Amino acid sequence: MSQPVTQLFLALSGALSLAIGLSVLVIPHAFFASNHIVLGSDPNLMSEIRAPGGLLLAAGLVMLWGVVSRRDRLIALQTSIVVFGMYGISRLLSLILDGVPSTALLIALAIELVLCGVAIFLSLKLQQSK
Repeated sequence: MSQPVTQLFLALSGALSLAIGLSVLVIPHAFFASNHIVLGSDPNLMSEIRAPGGLLLAAGLVMLWGVVSRRDRLIALQTSIVVFGMYGISRLLSLILDGVPSTALLIALAIELVLCGVAIFLSLKLQQSK
């Protein structure tokens, strides 16, 4: 698989993770409202909501770094696998335990699993080329 395809994937997945992370961290009420989730103002709740936003933002930066750093490209792909894979798997578990969420969240689940699958594929190709 060519490096430009891997770089494009990392740019897209990194930008997505960065955008979601920033939204959760900086404008959580508006972000969650887009999925019909109403957040309160409890500082404990907001701390628990914002913390994953920071993690997603950092993961997005690692993915984006993989676009420019050939040496760290595998780490960036592995970060994408962990982030999108665990979000997807966690949503599947929630689907089983909690029931069917909104259509938007089901679409997010599908996108996360696809991104994880692509990252696994690109990671294996990158390792084979070394």
